[in-house]
Formats: sequence, structure tokens, C-alpha cells
Amino acid sequence: MKNSVDYNSPVPLYMQIEKYLRELVQQKEYLEGKALPGEIELSRKFGVSRNTFRTAMDGLVRDGLVLRKPGIGSFVNKEPINTALSKWDSFSDEMNAKGIAFTSLSQKVTWKEPEGETAIAMGISTKEQVCCLERLKGIGRQPVVLFLSYFHPRVGICKEEAFNGKLYSILEDKYHQVPTVSNEEIRAIKCDAYFAKKLSQSMEMPILCRKRKVLNAAGKLLELGYAYYRSDKFVYSIQIRREEK
Repeated sequence: MKNSVDYNSPVPLYMQIEKYLRELVQQKEYLEGKALPGEIELSRKFGVSRNTFRTAMDGLVRDGLVLRKPGIGSFVNKEPINTALSKWDSFSDEMNAKGIAFTSLSQKVTWKEPEGETAIAMGISTKEQVCCLERLKGIGRQPVVLFLSYFHPRVGICKEEAFNGKLYSILEDKYHQVPTVSNEEIRAIKCDAYFAKKLSQSMEMPILCRKRKVLNAAGKLLELGYAYYRSDKFVYSIQIRREEK
């Protein structure tokens, strides 16, 4: 983690400091509740004005990474985003309903031969290429969730598909495949180097994996999806209703 700024760099000073702060808030001591260094201390450390430092810190506050407590200090925001399994909404619709503005940080479409577990789950050969959609979403510039979707060949995804728009609307409107049932599994998994880089988090912190099998009305698999969430940002709640006898 770089502890100084480069005054000759074309990168603005506040952006250099913001990068430092984003790395700082991932350190264990701050994740556990220690107050971040004060405005005056860090302004002097970097030799910048307090306004420059505030602009840098504003980026973390806006992205929900830091909470300011007047008269006390600034702390890592440990309040997770709560999402439920009581109904099936698209991720974007569910977050919009909660007033959380998620942004699309990256999206990539590839065609690949599925690995063993994926091929078995889809009931196809490991030599048969399938379409894979990778989407990284976050709050501001902070990555929060990585989606990997594998589409069964029966869906008929064309090689030129760019997936511009809501995923399930595209499946319905363009490919006449109506997602009806979602079978889901949720578990915590160890964070490896791949996920640590994608989600900008420490490998010491686990991630939440949500595996989804999306079926049509006939019970045929359309999509095998994996969502990998930062465990410090997401909590799943499940509502169970007791049946009257």
C-alpha cells in the first residue's frame, strides 16, 4: 500500500489518496471496528489540503464503504445489504426496490467447454461449448457481487449475443424461454486469488456463493448461475410461514 502521493503524476491527488483509503479500509484492524485516521492527520501525511482529503474520503462514503460519525470519527461500514429468498426478483429490481443503486462494473461473454461439475449439472458433454456470461456489479466503483451464468444449449443463445438489458427479459423476448422456477443453494466458500481480485477483498475473508438452477415450466434447465457476494456486504434472510392445520 503506497503511503505517499506523486505530485508529478497525471492522476489527481484526491484519486491517489482515495486509492490508498480503499486499501486501508480492507485491513483487519479497521474491519474490526478501529476508527480510521483523522482528516488532519492524513492531510498532513500526504501534504495536501483538507478539502482534497475530504474529496477522496467522500468517494468511500458515497460507495457505502465508510460511515462518518460526527464528533467520533470515520469507520468501515459493516452494515450488510439484506436480501431475501421469499420471492424471486431480478437482482437489479430487488436492489432498486431497496433504494440501493448498483452499477455494472464489467460484463464479458465467452463460449467455453464446461468444467466437470457444470457439465454434470447441465447434463451435457464437457466437450460441448456453452455460452458464459460474466457480470461484475458494485456500489460506485466498489465491486460487491460477481455473477457467472452458463446457458444450456437448448436456449439457443446466438454467438453475437451481447446481453444488453435485463437477462430474463432477453431470454423471454428474444429466445422465447420463460424462466419459471429457481432452485437455489447458498454456502460460504473460501476466497481464492481469482475472487479476491474480482471483488477487491482479502483472501482471509470468505465469500457467499449462491448457486441457481433456472428452469422453464417443463422443468428443463435454462441457466446454471453462480453469484459470488462479498460476505461483509450481503446477508440472506429466509422467511418461512407455518402452515395452518
